[in-house]
Amino acid sequence: MNASSAPPAGPPTSGSGTPRRPGAHTTATPTSGATTASGATATSGAAADTRLAARTLGVKELVFLIIAASAPLTVLAGGATTSFAVTGDLGVPVGYLVLGAVLIFFAIGYGRMSSFVRNAGAFYAYISTGIGTRLGIGASFLAMAAYNAMQIGLYGIFGFVTASFINDKLGTSLPWWACALAALIVVAVLGVRKVDLSASVLAIIVSLEFLVVLVVSAISVAVAPEGLSAEPFLPEHWLTGSLGTLLAFGIAAFMGFESGAIYSEETKDPQRSVSKATFIAVAIIGGFYALSAWAFAMGVGPSQIIAGSQELGPDLMFAFLGEYVPVMFTDIAFILFVTSIFAALMAFHNAAARYFFSLGRARVLPAWLGHTGARTQAPAAGSLTQSGLAVVFIIVFALAGMGSALGPLFPVLTMFTWLTNTAAFGMVLLLCLTSLAVIGYFRTRTGAHPAFVRLWAPIIATLGLGIIFVLIMLNFDAMIDAEGSPLTWILPGAMVGTGLIGLAWGQYLKSRRPDIYDALAEANIG
Repeated sequence: MNASSAPPAGPPTSGSGTPRRPGAHTTATPTSGATTASGATATSGAAADTRLAARTLGVKELVFLIIAASAPLTVLAGGATTSFAVTGDLGVPVGYLVLGAVLIFFAIGYGRMSSFVRNAGAFYAYISTGIGTRLGIGASFLAMAAYNAMQIGLYGIFGFVTASFINDKLGTSLPWWACALAALIVVAVLGVRKVDLSASVLAIIVSLEFLVVLVVSAISVAVAPEGLSAEPFLPEHWLTGSLGTLLAFGIAAFMGFESGAIYSEETKDPQRSVSKATFIAVAIIGGFYALSAWAFAMGVGPSQIIAGSQELGPDLMFAFLGEYVPVMFTDIAFILFVTSIFAALMAFHNAAARYFFSLGRARVLPAWLGHTGARTQAPAAGSLTQSGLAVVFIIVFALAGMGSALGPLFPVLTMFTWLTNTAAFGMVLLLCLTSLAVIGYFRTRTGAHPAFVRLWAPIIATLGLGIIFVLIMLNFDAMIDAEGSPLTWILPGAMVGTGLIGLAWGQYLKSRRPDIYDALAEANIG
């Protein structure tokens, strides 16, 4: 989901021997193979209601869950146009290719490690195992904040675009928060059901999204008013100082690609599914986004795409469609734009709920969070907690927006923009730490793992992600459109602060609750 995308101003008129304590994630030894975090294969005393539904998801379902978080239609309509508008350069497709390449290097070590460490709190488990328990607990707090911020921020844009469309078509005056709360209810219901139901819903939505993007791309290539060319890929359009901004804005389009590991306890083939699904998702996301952004630039015209993006933002895609297809199809595309955002809401909800569950099961957070539904084996307590947080934020922003000078755009320019870009900042930091954790994990487990997989690929990923992290910090004021505002350091500072609180909590557990801490530490020895 591209967190940096501006919303449409309204609907178009034209158109993720000794039994161990439940919650300690376990890792493989060279001879034993991996076990799940719930202890399903290693712990005789684990309570049934602290286990997720095993062998539920295949590679295909995982791919849809991963891609749903990045919202393909929203990326083209909002993310690509925002990048064209802000950078003033044509090299947007190159940005997606570069980011895809960096994340492929990340996926190489990440995917290999997923065969040995399987836990619904993926970042927390990987960093604990590869670097250390206390840092892993700090990372878990950071991950919870990032996933919740991304998910909750999306309610801002979902409420706005849905209310705008309904009000335009029916002549009503529905407030954004009513649509956001309606979506929240649906997300909450799906969140406490078995995960395969969510995967099925998301598979339908994502398939329709791809269909719309393919139609837009096909029309773009067919009409190409200035002819087809490779102009957006030429060095003069991305080696002008704009590449850093392109990467900072573009990384949000990939957020959620790592979420396959969160479902590792629920996969049919834990040793292969996560790795395979992650590679497939990154390849599709990087290649598909680059190709569709190029095609759209050809459809509008390389000389017009920047000015058009700056003038219309996400409405540019719908205005473009309105010139070549019936209004009905444009309306359908807009509805799928809404469902695209809903798919991302669902995907990030699932991820956040599983972090609550994993940390509750490990007793890092209150133990009641670590319980699953008796029939569905979904992380019910974590899911409801995430939904409860979202309700609070929606109410707070609804009250704060009353009488605001920003008018109907208030939830987008504040709730959506602030929270999702802050989440992207935190996620990239987590990816950097995870790459280092891969190196740490395989440092004493060289075995049959090639040096490129266990060392060089993670090093390249760490360097690449570190550069992107710095670029996000340097461009954060532009990303939230708040140059000179205290928010440019308050929001990133709050995200880093959650990680520091986690570190402090880890130290507290080590000193005052060694039973919990030692169980985690023992589980880190594979």
